[in-house]
Amino acid sequence: MDITGRKLFVKALQKESVDTIFGYPGGTVTDLFDELYKQDSIEVVLPRHEQGLIHEAEGYAKSTGKVGVCLVTSGPGATNIITGLADAHYDSIPLVCFTGQVPLSLIGNDAFQEVDIVGMTRSVTKYGVTVRKREELGRIIKMAFHIAKSGKPGPVLIDIPKDIQTAAGPADYPTNVQIRGYKINDSVHIGQLKKAYKLLRAAERPLILAGGGVNIADAQERLLLFAEKMQVPVVTTVMGRGAIPTGHALYIGNSGMHGKYAANMAVADCDVLFSIGTRFNDRITGDLNEFAPHAKIIHIDIDTASISRNVVVDVPVVSDAKLALEKLLEWAETKDTGAWRQKIASWDHENPLEMRKDHGLSPQSVFEHVNRTFREAIYVTDVGQHQMWATQYLELDGWHQLITSGGLGTMGFGLPAAIGAKIGNPRKEVVCFTGDGGLQMNIQEMATAVVQKAPVIICLFQNQYLGMVRQMQQLFYGKRYEATCLRRRKGCPGNCKGPGESCPPYTPDFIALANSYGAHGIRVEHEDGIQHALDTARSYQDAPTILEFVISADEIVLPMVKGGNPMSEMILK
Repeated sequence: MDITGRKLFVKALQKESVDTIFGYPGGTVTDLFDELYKQDSIEVVLPRHEQGLIHEAEGYAKSTGKVGVCLVTSGPGATNIITGLADAHYDSIPLVCFTGQVPLSLIGNDAFQEVDIVGMTRSVTKYGVTVRKREELGRIIKMAFHIAKSGKPGPVLIDIPKDIQTAAGPADYPTNVQIRGYKINDSVHIGQLKKAYKLLRAAERPLILAGGGVNIADAQERLLLFAEKMQVPVVTTVMGRGAIPTGHALYIGNSGMHGKYAANMAVADCDVLFSIGTRFNDRITGDLNEFAPHAKIIHIDIDTASISRNVVVDVPVVSDAKLALEKLLEWAETKDTGAWRQKIASWDHENPLEMRKDHGLSPQSVFEHVNRTFREAIYVTDVGQHQMWATQYLELDGWHQLITSGGLGTMGFGLPAAIGAKIGNPRKEVVCFTGDGGLQMNIQEMATAVVQKAPVIICLFQNQYLGMVRQMQQLFYGKRYEATCLRRRKGCPGNCKGPGESCPPYTPDFIALANSYGAHGIRVEHEDGIQHALDTARSYQDAPTILEFVISADEIVLPMVKGGNPMSEMILK
């Protein structure tokens, strides 16, 4: 017996074990929402903006390992999720996003709220298609979920015209699907892997560079075992943070633009760089001519296109990180790396990672209190200075997960992603780190957190500026703070060099704003108030809490490497 497209849509979600969908209604998806109303196995979360919606789906997917599912209307509803699609694309987050579309007969006629969303998003989705035949709807949805979560995960977009939703067609939903031209590499080239292992085994100054692919593949335990067996030190990218416990003796720290001094020096001096699950983007490499200049480079990645795209490597291995490490563990033998590790330790002693304590409330102190307070938690960051401090000072292990926007660097990601993570993990504590610029980009999602009873703890670093850009203006642009002061008002002098007694008051009042949403707010201006604020926020289980940590505008993220420079040329003070 035939059923409508709208009924098959809900049936498909149920067959895919979807328990949560992040949706915002509109004219071309009202039929789908009406069908969702008739069932109770899938919770529909109503955010307050479509960009918040897709970031919530990202946080849900990243924290649970499931596919995040979105449903938005055509036109502006669809265009509002493009930033999130790009974010998920660069960070390999599995999403299936359904957009409504005008009826087939109106496509191409500039109809009300008609956009070619498939064409617009082709470069930032793994797959995108407009359904043009009702009988293809089930197969296309099945394809979408398979593509989103297989191989290198990523976002998929399915555009469903309104008349397809109401048309009758087959009730069957396929149990599997064969996609011509879409091949998943589920093996590893043993010959190439043996070359890589022999090169690592013979190295005098070996180094493992772990990227986000290790965390995506859930290969952290295998990486740790491999590093321990081989006694090879490990550095990570920002997205790879947590690939091995940050307190482990073999872990050096993050490398890259804001990497630890010892980590960047180790990359510059190693003779074999064993990289796994990283794209080698510019934030990691700096000047390509000076990146790991003495090293033979091994590159293991599931994405063939990522290998030798930015850095030409000596031994390429196309493989899932977990699969490659499982095979490497069969061969691993202990190396004597004592002298090399001692040299790395001397670099760390020479320039340890620490912040000044004479600028008032120190961000480092906040993270140290967080590390002592949360025995198990999901940490989510927005983008900016606080993000880099989080990746420098947060302690991560098997009980703690870090979610952040890496490849696209999306301000406004933090709060909604934290809400999505909390919805997906109601029994875990979720802590969001954000800045006063990033928080205001999706502040409307405070309402979503309140109505969803998601008691996210929001650690807000309030420094009156768009801090990361201000930092570049301070260091490289003669302290010309154009368009970065959040206290600036019409009438302020054009050549302002920083905050002073004559500055206008800051707006908004974040504590009053939190209260207006029905949430909690606590302002902290001194270090002795940090622990009490965290403990109080943890006691609130009815709504989110904003902890406003007032820090100096002069706080900057160090070390720092100027864009395009070698990673060994770090600004340290």
